[in-house]
Amino acid sequence: MGFVKEFREFAIKGNVIDLAVGVVIGAAFGKIVSSLVDDIITPAILTPALKAAKLADLGQLVIPGTAVKYGSFLSQVISFIVVAIALFLFIKAVNRTKQKEEPAEPAGPSPTDLLLTEIRDELRKRPI
Repeated sequence: MGFVKEFREFAIKGNVIDLAVGVVIGAAFGKIVSSLVDDIITPAILTPALKAAKLADLGQLVIPGTAVKYGSFLSQVISFIVVAIALFLFIKAVNRTKQKEEPAEPAGPSPTDLLLTEIRDELRKRPI
């Protein structure tokens, strides 16, 4: 029974749930980036190059006589660059907000601590 309890505590920890949410959002973001590259960047920027090569999309770029699809690889590289830039900008914004937060000043001693300090100081003044 100890294993089940231990596993339940592990699975319910905030870190595991945060990781699961991050994976789901990351997968959705990956689809958005793929669509951005395949549907917007490739047609808008690479269309002249594709037309010069007489191709419809990057997936058709292959090394003649082989099955090496370097066009698909280029598409994935562009996707990676877009994701890396987006993550860089996100992390930069998060770090900027963290820097603006000023650390709170430490609280002074409690009234009990002040009283105990006075008693200590008075006891030190008395001769033994």
